[in-house]
Amino acid sequence: MQGTVQGIFFRQFVKEHADELKLRGFVRNLDDGTVEVVVEGEAESLGRLNGFLKKGPAHAQIRNVVVEERKWSGDFVEFKILRF
Repeated sequence: MQGTVQGIFFRQFVKEHADELKLRGFVRNLDDGTVEVVVEGEAESLGRLNGFLKKGPAHAQIRNVVVEERKWSGDFVEFKILRF
């Protein structure tokens, strides 16, 4: 995810929506200023989260969202905010 996405509680925004949608995975800031979201769950919930990500919280300016589909791994038991 590219844009103004760090320093505005974006990771907390993602976690709150992921928890509401019963999704599992993580969100983290990357060194290049982007945010990475890795998530597993039902297709409908994933689609809803994608919509929230494209809009972002109040002070976010989302320039680009890249979606990469992968085979479900079942590695996650909850949704976490990862720190550097």
